[in-house]
Amino acid sequence: MLINAPSPLEFRHLRTLAAIAETHSLSKAAARLHLSQPAVSHQVKALEELCGLALFERKSVPLRLTPGGQRLLQLAQLMESQMAEAERDLARIAGGNTGQLRIAVECHSCFDWLMPSMDAFRERWPEVEQDLVSGFHADPIGLLHEDRADLVIVSHAIKRARTVFHPLFRYEVSALLAKEHPLTAKPYLTPKDFSKETLVSYPIPDDRIDVMRDFLIPARIDPGKRRATELTVAILQLVASRRGIAAMPRWAVQPFLDREYVVARPLGKKGVESALYAATTEEMAEKAWMRDFLEIMRRGGFASLQGVRAFRGGKDRIDRNWADEALYFE
Repeated sequence: MLINAPSPLEFRHLRTLAAIAETHSLSKAAARLHLSQPAVSHQVKALEELCGLALFERKSVPLRLTPGGQRLLQLAQLMESQMAEAERDLARIAGGNTGQLRIAVECHSCFDWLMPSMDAFRERWPEVEQDLVSGFHADPIGLLHEDRADLVIVSHAIKRARTVFHPLFRYEVSALLAKEHPLTAKPYLTPKDFSKETLVSYPIPDDRIDVMRDFLIPARIDPGKRRATELTVAILQLVASRRGIAAMPRWAVQPFLDREYVVARPLGKKGVESALYAATTEEMAEKAWMRDFLEIMRRGGFASLQGVRAFRGGKDRIDRNWADEALYFE
């Protein structure tokens, strides 16, 4: 028995297995890991050859783990947990375990998803005080450099000095209609469909409203009328009662779609995709607890929000860290 023989298993193998188990899809796992789908398939095949057994039930949709795959997933989760714990311990030893995390949210529909992430972070970093920065802010990124916020969640990254944008995830923006609205007969909506309708949205500038910034303004189309409210449920009630139409992240309204309270249609034939970023200063981006919070948010989004997707990476490397994707502006 070779006690000191190196294990053929590598952590990158376990990361691949965990990503497939979480996404139930080779293509989605590849996007999350910044790999091509063939590269992920090759890793799975190599891992199965090392173990001498199948790790996935090939004919299941979605993909399901075999008993052997479940055992390796347990190992992957254990190792990931221990590595995260070790990083937190090292940060505490180095004296970087305390601080404050003041969060400003540009995305009105983010709170239901954000609060569980804050709860999970509190358990892991109890020494870091958390707070939400309330109110509307004309320049949310400016809060970072005025020392009024430590992290801002925004829907687009605009070049700003000494600001780092950390990609969280991508998502589809869908038009929302009453069940009996005539436009539900169409497979998708065009910009012109909005020209005679009342657009219901949050009371924020147009460059921060997905449907305006990415769909109507490029087509030089103005909605027939405008109506604004701060509450997501109020927007949906106005839509359901045929007092307007709206466009929101599909993940934010999926429970209402499941109950058929309103109906969703794509924006354009190809659809409109938007994204969420977490913005920080360069100094904050280097803190271990901030990096951990970013990862908690991403994992929380992928685990709880339907239809969100990872950003596409630029390198075919399985060990590519999310922090490598951050956009730094000097």
